[in-house]
Amino acid sequence: MTSRKKPLQPANGDAILRLENQLCFALYAATRAMTRTYREKLHPMGITYPQYLVLIVLWETDGLSVSEIGRKLMLDSGTLTPVLKRLEQQSLVKRKRSSADEREVVISLTAKGYELKGTALDARRFVACRLGMSEPEIRALRNDLMDLIEGLHPGDPENAAETDH
Repeated sequence: MTSRKKPLQPANGDAILRLENQLCFALYAATRAMTRTYREKLHPMGITYPQYLVLIVLWETDGLSVSEIGRKLMLDSGTLTPVLKRLEQQSLVKRKRSSADEREVVISLTAKGYELKGTALDARRFVACRLGMSEPEIRALRNDLMDLIEGLHPGDPENAAETDH
């Protein structure tokens, strides 16, 4: 007699543990898909997705400390420092000790780093086109995700990035 394995039928309440019901998995898969899509345009620019995020912050406000960049990107300095070092090796940013506080390192764009802004704008447009969403729809989804982050870590300074709302 052969026994065939049958899929387990969820017991009462177990349905919420099904993969298809996991918000965390949907967010994880969406993040991977988004990063992969950006990579198509960033790779020819010679930068990674984390480097792109740092450049975005600096194009918005140049000359920020490592801690300020980390706060905006919700990253600790241990994660951020290798990204900054690679950007510096590529001559896209320069690092300098703060004259006000030598413990603080200030990151500034180089001319080469600033020049990537136009190409990065093309990458952002490419991703928006792939999403098939309007800018107001993208902003609304982003705001919902930022609210989700705040809900998971209320008042946490690690996620104190500025939001659009």
